Amino acid sequence: MSGAITRRVLAAVGRGPEKRIAEQRAPDTAQILSAMQVPVVLLDPDNRFRFVNHAAEQFLGVSVPQLAQMRLTDLLPADNPLFMLIDQVRTTGVTVSDHELTLESPRLNKQGITVQGSPLPEEDGAVLLVLQDASAARALDRQLAFRGAARSVTGMAAILAHEVKNPLSGIRGAAQLLEASVDEADRELAVLIRDEADRIRDLVDRMEIFSEKPIARSAVNIHRVLEHVRMLAQSGFAAHIRFAEHYDPSLPPVWGNRDQLIQVVLNLVKNAAEAVTGPDTRNPEIILTTGFQHGVRIAVPGATKRLDLPLLVSVRDNGPGIPEDIRPHLFDPFISSKPSGSGLGLALVAKIVGDHGGLIEVESRPGRTEFRLHLPVLTDEESDT
Repeated sequence: MSGAITRRVLAAVGRGPEKRIAEQRAPDTAQILSAMQVPVVLLDPDNRFRFVNHAAEQFLGVSVPQLAQMRLTDLLPADNPLFMLIDQVRTTGVTVSDHELTLESPRLNKQGITVQGSPLPEEDGAVLLVLQDASAARALDRQLAFRGAARSVTGMAAILAHEVKNPLSGIRGAAQLLEASVDEADRELAVLIRDEADRIRDLVDRMEIFSEKPIARSAVNIHRVLEHVRMLAQSGFAAHIRFAEHYDPSLPPVWGNRDQLIQVVLNLVKNAAEAVTGPDTRNPEIILTTGFQHGVRIAVPGATKRLDLPLLVSVRDNGPGIPEDIRPHLFDPFISSKPSGSGLGLALVAKIVGDHGGLIEVESRPGRTEFRLHLPVLTDEESDT
């Protein structure tokens, strides 16, 4: 590709004025694109993939050799709004941007995508696409909201523990005394009072785990955590479900609390098992995946530096998906799609992940639901402590 294309690419992604670029010796275009963390795709006039950088390869979930043999229509249906943007770029010869696009097909599911398309005057019909996925930023916003909701549960739990559990013990004790001294008909009522008192006590106990306590951290092998959870699941509630593991064996340790991370993964696997247990799911399957990815950084409240979250843990199932009306509130306390659910499991997951300085996000559609955890790894500073 020519130096003119290099200048067009750099201008399209906002890397500096074209004049300044022109005054310097332009590096090789492929090297520049490959180094960028923003997905960049170059389409020829027939919408064939002429070039994709590494970020675009990850974004599309297809390898470069495969993409070289494909058209964009092999990934997206022809009525997707992205094709309207591409046609507009070719017709007008100017840069066109669109926001909050959904790129959805059996092979791809991306939502809230910003796309910028630019023409290449030197090559008639070619279009340069720059895609920006704001899902990590949205996940961080939701994470902060989840932590606020968890704190409200913490305050409620403290009140309940003080104001409810003490009189509840008296009610339960009185019910036990009545159970031993009344006739058979009234004994059933006494047992009912006792059982309901136990249920309320258990609910309060579950809410108390939201308390704001510092967590003890150490180097944790995330694969041992996943294997421990898988063994628990397959020996109990998920004995009928096929598990698949796609692990990156070179991953460094997580800087976290092993027991809490087990609790997080166990909650996610249990939810996945319940999702695939039904007449609508054939060949139920849960896929556990780990990987290392660059480019995810957040500013942790109260911290003096930004935190890298390169370690990715994914729990995926092939169940019917999460109801659309519940997805925006999935991690809020007391929200559940299950008739017998308390709605505290995923709220606790979000709190624990937040306490570790990590992020959690979910992507769901019929036949595929995936929870992704972005976690910090053990640094040299922490290993010395």
